[in-house]
Amino acid sequence: MSFPVEFARNQWYVAAYGSEITRDLFPRTILGEALVFYRTRAGQVIALSDRCVHRRYPLSESNLDGDNIVCGYHGFTYDPTGTCVAVPGQKRIPRTARVPAYQVVEQDSFVWVWIGEPEKADPNLIPRAPWLVDPNYTTVYGMEPLRAPYGLLVDNLLDLSHETYLHGGYIGTPEVAATPIRTTVDEERQIVYVSRHMDDAACPPFYAESTGITGRIVRWQDIEFHPPCLYLLHSRVAPVGVLPREDGTDPDGFHVEVVYAITPETENSTHDFWAVARDFALDDTQVSDFLRESNRTVVLQDVVALNKLAEVLATERDRYQELSINIDTGGLAARRLIEAQIAQGAGARGEGARAEQGRVSVGGRP
Repeated sequence: MSFPVEFARNQWYVAAYGSEITRDLFPRTILGEALVFYRTRAGQVIALSDRCVHRRYPLSESNLDGDNIVCGYHGFTYDPTGTCVAVPGQKRIPRTARVPAYQVVEQDSFVWVWIGEPEKADPNLIPRAPWLVDPNYTTVYGMEPLRAPYGLLVDNLLDLSHETYLHGGYIGTPEVAATPIRTTVDEERQIVYVSRHMDDAACPPFYAESTGITGRIVRWQDIEFHPPCLYLLHSRVAPVGVLPREDGTDPDGFHVEVVYAITPETENSTHDFWAVARDFALDDTQVSDFLRESNRTVVLQDVVALNKLAEVLATERDRYQELSINIDTGGLAARRLIEAQIAQGAGARGEGARAEQGRVSVGGRP
């Protein structure tokens, strides 16, 4: 079973960090749909189609007048709902003069957008990443463009054995590839879990430099993937033999929450959002700088590898038999759930799905 090349449109996707959206017009393509984002004077995030209905000029190359966008080509003016409120040279506004508006939700530092059928959008279905706005954690974050289908990134993140080979010297050690995984699927909640617990492992520089641990470690990797977009890696490290207490507390462990939002741009390109939240050395800017640069380096190593893999697969998509083993069970489960989401959203259209603008604002910005 290969990864689907279509999109599950009736799902929420991360479009941006909240900090990216300001009073400047901000373009981003999501699931092949060109969108423009901005904040109203009251701070609400607006998402409209990035094409003027008149001659398809990008609205992101235009101007704001109050909370309205004035097309920079011929002056068609749109309010935050996408309704045209002024056209040049005449008082009558054509009935069809409007652009699609998309529902958005701000939550846990992300701006989420709904591309599918508007009546099916339920903000309560958006998965949470509360560490990104928790004062008991400090977060570094970024986004890297990927010239590869989103499915390659899903596969990559659900099989962390590649850390040993691709990310040696940063986060990879021999024990990651050598330790078996445990995969479970919550069919009702549509979540894939992949766990790898190492009782005696080398401490990679990513953790040695940030935590100060000098010897071998207990290292836990507990993945929680919410198809199609949100990936959570609950990571725990501690000196060998140091485990959580019987009451469930864990004051002697170091906890890192790694969050990825895997958002398709087009069929062959992906927005790779990443964030690393930690519950130690909260005010240490040197630790923050180190983790930011180290994780970005790791992400870029993935980007290089997946871009190359995409080039290869494009030349032989119909001429090879995919081989899967135990380490692939998480990725295969994710493919199956996403295939089901695609089937459930069959017929949903992107740009044709007009929606009232979302009104939910939860949490802060990184």
